[in-house]
Amino acid sequence: MIKDSALETVEVAQALKLLGDKTRLTIMGLLNVRECCVCEFVEMIQMSQPSVSQHLRKLRDARLVKETRKGQWIYYSINQEYEGYPLVKDILRYVKGAEEQLEALEKAGLSIRCT
Repeated sequence: MIKDSALETVEVAQALKLLGDKTRLTIMGLLNVRECCVCEFVEMIQMSQPSVSQHLRKLRDARLVKETRKGQWIYYSINQEYEGYPLVKDILRYVKGAEEQLEALEKAGLSIRCT
């Protein structure tokens, strides 16, 4: 169960700072649709794997995303147990286009599902 809780100003500022970056906001918007692997972000965002991994590390360190290992692959998803999840969820309501981006990638045959 997710509880509404007040966050310290520092925590709110950190979350807003992380989500204020276009790439990280795009990543979070995509994760709001479904979990993804790093290789999928590389294709969708058109950025190098080390750069994508750096953004994901920052989001993970702040507890906004979580990792799940499936075989040799690591999948990322939004951490709904994060105390600031209600804030993140509210912000992501304003991020449009993630579903369309995922659908376009799949239609083009570029969607990569690591297995």
